[in-house]
Amino acid sequence: MTEVLRPAGPADVDALMALRTEAEAWLKDKDTDQWNDAETGTRAIAKWRATIDDGRTWVVVDTGTGEILATVSRGPADRDFWTDADVLESGLHLYKLIVARSASGRQLGARVVDWMSRLAALEGRDWLRIDTWRTNTGLHRYYEQLGFKHVRTEAPAHRLSGWMAQRPAGELTYPEALLAVSGAGSSGVNH
Repeated sequence: MTEVLRPAGPADVDALMALRTEAEAWLKDKDTDQWNDAETGTRAIAKWRATIDDGRTWVVVDTGTGEILATVSRGPADRDFWTDADVLESGLHLYKLIVARSASGRQLGARVVDWMSRLAALEGRDWLRIDTWRTNTGLHRYYEQLGFKHVRTEAPAHRLSGWMAQRPAGELTYPEALLAVSGAGSSGVNH
């Protein structure tokens, strides 16, 4: 099975929502309250469409079946967590990394993180940054295994994420298994 990374398009919204719904169901069986809120439906679709329209969301596709196996988005620093003292422009901020359960065990999440890390380095950034759900300690361990270092935890009352971490831009976990990129056009990610 071969995977290729490409920019997401409007036709991918249903598949992205299916990935999110699958992840929500899977998380219910874990020791976390992540994504047990009501953000699915109209609000989540609107947010995803905005990132797609802005060219900030990518999907990993199985080249044999056309199935979307994963998604990732980038965005601006979340000002509820990251501040000017963090030198915002020094980091590329990764959001909404979701991998289909059918792709579990193939290090696809780590390979997507590697792609984002490489992109951060190509853009001249120092860091790949994330903020995750504060209570999802399993996810914290996962990112730490991928080389992320905990920066701090912020806990604004209106948010449930806020565990913040970063790893050096350009750092790769699986350099021998980089994802191929297709259809990147002028987005600067086809390197």
